[in-house]
Amino acid sequence: MYFQYFLYICHMINRELLQPESIVVIGGSNNVHKPGGAIVRNIINGGFDGTLRIVNPKEDEVQGIKVFHDAKELPPTELAILVIPAKMCPDTVEQLAAEKGVRAFIIISAGFGEETHEGALLEQRILDTCQRYGAALIGPNCIGLLTRHHHSVFTKPIPQLNAQGVDFISGSGATAVFILESAVIKGLQFNSVWSIGNGKQIGIEDVLQYMDEHFNPETDSHVKLLYIENIANPDKLLFHASSLIRKGCRIAAIKAGSSESGSRAASSHTGAIASSDSAVEALFRKAGIVRCFSREELTTVGCIFNLTPRSLTPNSLTPNPSPIGEGSGYIPKQNLYTPLSNRRGVGGEALRIAIVTHAGGPGVMLTDALSKGGIQVPRLEGEAADELKSKLFPGSSVANPIDILATGTPELLGLAIDYCEHRFDNIDAIMVIFGTPGLVTLYEAYDMLHKKILECHKPIFPILPSLHTAGPEVEEFLKKGHVNFSDEVTLATALTQIMQTPPPAPPEIELFGVDVPKIREIISHTLSPIPADAPSDSHSSKGSGYVNPDTVRKLLECAGIPMVPELVSTKKEELIEFAQKVGYPVVAKVVGPVHKSDVGGVALNIRTAEHLALEYDRMMSIPDATAVMVQKMIGGTELFIGAKYEERFGHVVLCGLGGIFVEVLKDVKSGLAPLSYNEAYSMIRSLRGYKIIKGTRGQKGINEQKYAEIIVRLSTLLRFAREIKEIDINPLLADEHQVIAVDARIRIEKD
Repeated sequence: MYFQYFLYICHMINRELLQPESIVVIGGSNNVHKPGGAIVRNIINGGFDGTLRIVNPKEDEVQGIKVFHDAKELPPTELAILVIPAKMCPDTVEQLAAEKGVRAFIIISAGFGEETHEGALLEQRILDTCQRYGAALIGPNCIGLLTRHHHSVFTKPIPQLNAQGVDFISGSGATAVFILESAVIKGLQFNSVWSIGNGKQIGIEDVLQYMDEHFNPETDSHVKLLYIENIANPDKLLFHASSLIRKGCRIAAIKAGSSESGSRAASSHTGAIASSDSAVEALFRKAGIVRCFSREELTTVGCIFNLTPRSLTPNSLTPNPSPIGEGSGYIPKQNLYTPLSNRRGVGGEALRIAIVTHAGGPGVMLTDALSKGGIQVPRLEGEAADELKSKLFPGSSVANPIDILATGTPELLGLAIDYCEHRFDNIDAIMVIFGTPGLVTLYEAYDMLHKKILECHKPIFPILPSLHTAGPEVEEFLKKGHVNFSDEVTLATALTQIMQTPPPAPPEIELFGVDVPKIREIISHTLSPIPADAPSDSHSSKGSGYVNPDTVRKLLECAGIPMVPELVSTKKEELIEFAQKVGYPVVAKVVGPVHKSDVGGVALNIRTAEHLALEYDRMMSIPDATAVMVQKMIGGTELFIGAKYEERFGHVVLCGLGGIFVEVLKDVKSGLAPLSYNEAYSMIRSLRGYKIIKGTRGQKGINEQKYAEIIVRLSTLLRFAREIKEIDINPLLADEHQVIAVDARIRIEKD
């Protein structure tokens, strides 16, 4: 992947776009219910401290600003915002760039490449002009750009802006508005909002590149939220997202449009399962991006990122070096350095949560949701628990959740939080559910919660569900700079996604024990032209398509992937001799047909030479049969590994349990070759059937280390064999000692 991406300096995003001293709105108006008027209103209300100019041939004054009737009358201006018909935009851009020195454009107008071929030509003319004059271009067909310097958007809401708020980049203007709506209700603050529209010049990857190359850890936001509809350059996205995360940022993203309608016809399990969605999952896993699937989940993850210390999330490398003070919406400095184990999260100890509530039902639902995600809600007991219980009202529970009852006072809420902070050592973070039972003054309760958030070193997650009946109280709490998770299950789901996201993969490739020169020799030989005098039975080894079992075995041997002892032959006597050598029972499989089971080409538990001879005769009569394979029959848990080459992404590697888990339940996880061991472990431990791999109900688990090693070795093989377009190892049989490939297919094509 990004090993092929060469970094270049991003000249597209410039000062005139981000911090213009002068802005002109072409098409600005007095009608704030239309984009031209709304964008002027937002720039004015946003306190832009430069010069704002308006061009409108039909107005003399727009919202208190004297109007220019023609762009020819303008003095030199740095940023132009166009809210005029699409057909007028190319000439206007040319005029402004050539005559008025405009070096940044935001084109709100629609009607370009997203609609017609003619529109695409207009769009290209605009891009050519911007490239010629070195001007930045946002859009067309966007809602604009929102920064702390200028509010050049025509939509609402305008969120509270803060230097340490999140940077939000969206490929859809309407969706950006809906995500902002979701965020504002939660109290999430922003540093910037980028709506790229058609992204003709500046796409999501370009914005990330700029943020990466210009990142200042002392002043810049450490949280990036993305809404992506098209990944134009996976290498670029991977490179800069990984780089930002290594610098201390955290990134979450929605990738829309990844599903496929219906099932695709395919010749293997991998081909049927692998999809563009698998590639997205793999890309995000390698980059360390937390994947979200809804607006609520994305904004909830953003709130968690802003709320928690950096050591709480596994893909965080260092504490946020630029916390800001009380009332800012961020945990005070001492909370950013909470000493949590680095092993918490992917593949390590579970995060341990205490729940403090005055309503039993939400506490139970939160407990269930956290436990389902592998996050612990440990039982609280012993002297400290008994002591706390004695200070609460009769009937209260402290087992965890800590239920202080509907009659619980703000003082008892504070007391329960204090015990979680100081007396319960098996707690890492606190979740507080407190709505309105109609029995306490919520202003006082939320004042207590505000005080404890500022005092405590352990992060506190406020869950304030009474948005309707206690709207003013919640609003007052948010004004103090806090966030609110109104739904406990959404919070648990988002936190689970964060904890299951691995850190960015290292760029190094795991080469130990992989014979790269031999791999290249086998691939080259397999794809080389067939000599005219070659025996006819050698033709199955040459050219594109599925390679023969001998070539499969050689490639897997080069990667250090163990295979069960086997022999492929057209001679019955050789197969019987081999079976006697390795010992019965054995398995016989037809060679030739792709789907062996569908044609009756698999026979298990063969225990005698006579039985093997009968199966040989039967299989050689199957249409398209070219030989018979005999393998030593072994037992164990069935596993699956596969890979498929996806254009622009590279090889997407899949792993999962074999049998029904892969065929019916589609319980697989994906990664992008080449894989690190951390990525492999993350894939394995994200499987729904991971408990089977660990061992359950008295059954021993498999050798997880060996499984991860085979995944990594396969990914390295693929890194040096782009000609392999599809590979399917199903099953591998595993026990507590070993993992061995039993059956494999490889399809190659000339690049």
